[in-house]
Amino acid sequence: MSFRKKSVILIIFIFLITSAFSKDIPTGYRGITLGMSLDETKDALLRDASFGYHGDRDVSLIPGTNKILIETDANSGHGSIFLERCWFQFYDDELFIITININTQKMDYYSVFTKLTEKYGKPDTFSPQSATWKNENITMSLEKPLTLKYIDNDIFKNTQNYSNIEESPEEQTRDMFLDEL
Repeated sequence: MSFRKKSVILIIFIFLITSAFSKDIPTGYRGITLGMSLDETKDALLRDASFGYHGDRDVSLIPGTNKILIETDANSGHGSIFLERCWFQFYDDELFIITININTQKMDYYSVFTKLTEKYGKPDTFSPQSATWKNENITMSLEKPLTLKYIDNDIFKNTQNYSNIEESPEEQTRDMFLDEL
C-alpha cells in the first residue's frame, strides 16, 4: 500500500475517532447559550417571552458566593405553555447552567427523550431517572419528571472545587433519611 493511501486511511480513521468523541451538543436553548454574560442573558430573555422573564426582580445573588441566579416563571401566563420555571446560573458573570422545567401537562419525557436521541444520538449515560449527553465542553441532561439542563463542564467543575454553600435543612433531612435505609 502506498504512503498516500496509508495517509488517507489514517486521516479518515482520526476523523471518525474524534467525531465520535466530540458530539455536537447544543450550548443552550432558544438563543440563551452557556457563556453569555448576565446582561446578555437578561437582554435575550426580554426579547423572548417564552421564559416569562419579568426583569431584574427575577435576578438574585446566591449568598456567600459570586454566583447569580435568574429564575423565570413561564407558568405565570406570560410564557410558553410548554415551559414552567427556568433557572440560569452565573459564575463570575458567565452563564454556566441552564435549567428548563418542561410542563408535564403539555409534554412527556418519552417525546423529549426520543427527539434528543434523534438529534444527538444515544445518550452517554442512561438510567430510569435521567439521560445524559456529554462532550468535553458541555453536558446536556434530561431528568425526570421533565427537566432539561445544559452545563458548562469546566465552570461547573471549578465551582464544585470552591463551593461553600451548606446543604439546606431539607437536603440534610433527606440525607439522614437515606442513611437510615
